[in-house]
Amino acid sequence: MERELKIYEPEEEIILNMGPQHPSTHGVLRIILKLSGEKIVDVKPDIGYLHRGVEKLGETYTYVQFLPMLDRNDYLSATTNEFGYVLAVEKLAGIMVPERAQYIRVIFSELSRIASHLVWLGTFCLDLGGALGGGTTVFLYCFRERERILDIFEKMTGSRLHPHLMQIGGVRYDVYPSIDKDIKETLQTVEKRINEYEEMLINNPVFIDRTKGIGILPKEVAMEYGCSGPVLRGSGVKFDLRKACPYSSYDKFDFDVPSFDGGDVFDRFRVRMEEMRQSIKIIMQAIEGLPQGPISSQMPVKVKVAIKPKPGEVYVAVESPRGELGYYIYSDGKPFAYRVKIRAPSFSNLSVLPFLLKGHLVADVVAILGSIDPVFGDVDR
Repeated sequence: MERELKIYEPEEEIILNMGPQHPSTHGVLRIILKLSGEKIVDVKPDIGYLHRGVEKLGETYTYVQFLPMLDRNDYLSATTNEFGYVLAVEKLAGIMVPERAQYIRVIFSELSRIASHLVWLGTFCLDLGGALGGGTTVFLYCFRERERILDIFEKMTGSRLHPHLMQIGGVRYDVYPSIDKDIKETLQTVEKRINEYEEMLINNPVFIDRTKGIGILPKEVAMEYGCSGPVLRGSGVKFDLRKACPYSSYDKFDFDVPSFDGGDVFDRFRVRMEEMRQSIKIIMQAIEGLPQGPISSQMPVKVKVAIKPKPGEVYVAVESPRGELGYYIYSDGKPFAYRVKIRAPSFSNLSVLPFLLKGHLVADVVAILGSIDPVFGDVDR
């Protein structure tokens, strides 16, 4: 007598708390997962564990005093946080920035982008686990290359993670004598090794299985949620603020905006790999064409300490490694802003997580979350 084969179906759903302290979140995030077996049926992200009231501080301190605090938001790309804020204040106050300062801003913003993407790539491979094979190797290699970039930051500003390079009206430091040699040697090494890492991963069947067809984000959904940066471009939307609304001389540089139509984890990986190559291209053009002149507008010292923009409001956004980083400032004519609002790309990108996770397995959570690349100082603020 043949026995009937019965497929196990879970009779009830369970709730699983992932985080808030979980290695793959790279910060403090709690994800409440409702599971049927290993399949995800509902998702509720719980944020706010790293909230520090940064926007309120922007309404308490002067425009100049508030600037160093922004390095701590997206702590993997501190220079970009400074960049958007100084552009907003300069637009509000009608302050012009010398061309040399604009080029220096671009150079270090793009170095930050490469360093940030290297952290993402290394930790992403580490999170995928031992089954990937070589994940730990890629992690160590990426941090090795990142160290060389941080060495340049240290020689330039004295700091590796929070450089406080930008200032309202320009930059605080001029380039040191051997910076062109240091940058060229570093970027040649980084570009060569990016190709090696990509070859290691795209020829790894486990990596392909964990990323291709996983976490598909249609472009319509990405735009509806306000996604930006590599998350948006990985869904086929070729939008980059450096091209769409050029700032700080970006219109003078030749570079491409990579995008792929798959919308999955693999395509978000491909976007970031290609972005590093394009950043190298921009930096090499900027260092070769670095103009002579002052590094900051010639403002009296007293004005630098107490900038008082006329009453009004402004919104300025830059392209951070995670997407559109915008600053809304409302001035009532005092030395500090009446209202500061930060449009954080990590926050908007993370909001699409419930859509991406539903229907997938618990094992896919780490890969999908990693492909969004949130920084929780940026999310909570």
